[in-house]
Amino acid sequence: MSAITWEVSASRGFETAWPELGEGALRARGRAVGTAPEPYWVTYELDTADRFVTRRLRVTAESADGVRTLDLLHDGEGDWTANGEPLPDVEGALDCDLGLCPLTNTMPVLRHGLHRTPGERDFVMAWVSVPDLTVRPSRQTYTHLGPGRVRYSSGDFRSDLEFDADGFVVDYPRLARRLTAR
Repeated sequence: MSAITWEVSASRGFETAWPELGEGALRARGRAVGTAPEPYWVTYELDTADRFVTRRLRVTAESADGVRTLDLLHDGEGDWTANGEPLPDVEGALDCDLGLCPLTNTMPVLRHGLHRTPGERDFVMAWVSVPDLTVRPSRQTYTHLGPGRVRYSSGDFRSDLEFDADGFVVDYPRLARRLTAR
């Protein structure tokens, strides 16, 4: 399993992930350190199922406020729980989106081949705020711009991302830039 490391400018920190791509599935573990919005450490484990649909995201965040944990589960039918509690606000979402984490842009891009083929897709994500680990719905649009190039937009925010052939972020302007090859 090869590691990917990003400099995460949005958090003034770094993230390293150890992803494993399988037939329609992604598993990864990762660690991040940031100093914005406050100093924190995050560790996570991500498991997806058929067609890169999130099944589970386990996250631990440590900051001046202490240690928080999140066990985010998706039942494969559109229902989510956080630490065993139902999350009706994100019902229907297929993916999680861990804040300040370029790895979680991979699932929707791979599912629809948006780094390779034309198209535009709208999503609702189970977005996890870092470092407080609050889960909220996030409406996002991914648009193919050319080989390896995808526009991400959510609300007023827009950024043109560069992906490698495997669907991992190489450059995410205003968020992160990859430092190591896969």
